[in-house]
Amino acid sequence: MLSLDIFGFRAMWSPFYFLFLAAVLAIYYLAVFKHYGLFRNGEAATRKNAVYFTVSIVLLYIIKGSPLDLLGHITFYAHMIQMAVLYLVIPPLMIFGIPHWVWRSVLGLRVVKPLFRLFTRPLIALIVFNGVFSFYHIPLIFDVVKTDMWLHAGYTTLLFILAICMWWPLLNELPEFQTLTGIKKIGYIFADGILLTPACALIIFADAPMYASFSDPQAWAAALELCVPSTTLSSLNLSGPETFSSMSLLLDQQLGGVIMKIIQEIVYGVILAQTFFSWYRKEQEQTYCEGVNGYKPPQIAE
Repeated sequence: MLSLDIFGFRAMWSPFYFLFLAAVLAIYYLAVFKHYGLFRNGEAATRKNAVYFTVSIVLLYIIKGSPLDLLGHITFYAHMIQMAVLYLVIPPLMIFGIPHWVWRSVLGLRVVKPLFRLFTRPLIALIVFNGVFSFYHIPLIFDVVKTDMWLHAGYTTLLFILAICMWWPLLNELPEFQTLTGIKKIGYIFADGILLTPACALIIFADAPMYASFSDPQAWAAALELCVPSTTLSSLNLSGPETFSSMSLLLDQQLGGVIMKIIQEIVYGVILAQTFFSWYRKEQEQTYCEGVNGYKPPQIAE
């Protein structure tokens, strides 16, 4: 088996993408720690904000700029690791990492506000994100998107925005944007997990490789061109994913579906636990306050 080193430094480590993300992080720190006074209602971010945002940018580079991105064009299981982290882990970190005044400034824009309110309505957010995600993994759509640079960039960007919309009703801390409270949040998490399951099940229980971009040498090579310079690729004699992995195509595909489901369950489990205990604490505090204030529930006449 060959090493990924044959593709060169640029394909493996995406230096231009690294510089772009470094610039984004620098602008973030300057805006929320040094020059926040230049903005309306601006205030310094908390250390918690900074940690969340920094971790989200580091993860973004790892999955889209490191050798994992290159491996995601070679093996399906690496691709699904990318999908899981990009849409289930990074959006919550960004929601918590961006200060409230920044969210209010962006969401207050005339063009953004009505669209964001529409696509963050709980039912719409669930259906649209999970629907677009599931459509993406239909073989015909997947193979077209995976082998076209502009379609791939557009579709993944759209999915990322929809992922933020999906997480927003559950995690945002702005009072004016609160659409779910208490037990409804728990139901939202369960519904989200159920809607994502069919796409994972389709991949896990398929009895043959589904995607030409991982099984057909020509389609696979076309997918590689999205992250490997064509001049480098043309100088290599590659036949397919088996050049880099001894895993069968079917096992690779099934492993990808399992990994996606496992990461989903872990993330949703953590969010579910936090949501439940937060709701439980509020209920206990409310009960305590009612007891201290001498509140008594109305008596029902027999």
